[in-house]
Amino acid sequence: MFCMLDRSGLTWRKSSRSAQNGACVEIGTDRSGVPVAIRDSKNPEGAKLAFSRPELRSFVSKLKTL
Repeated sequence: MFCMLDRSGLTWRKSSRSAQNGACVEIGTDRSGVPVAIRDSKNPEGAKLAFSRPELRSFVSKLKTL
């Protein structure tokens, strides 16, 4: 499902697993905590992936198996 994400009110934080060399991802949440978005910290104005919380849990779970 495609949805437009209003990024103006998101609060961003870096992943606790981010590398010191700038190879980081950031997770953004709005006031309600949904949707969740992920972006590349080196390109904060670039593309973002938007997820519901269950979708994010599934996405992260699948990444851990790679």
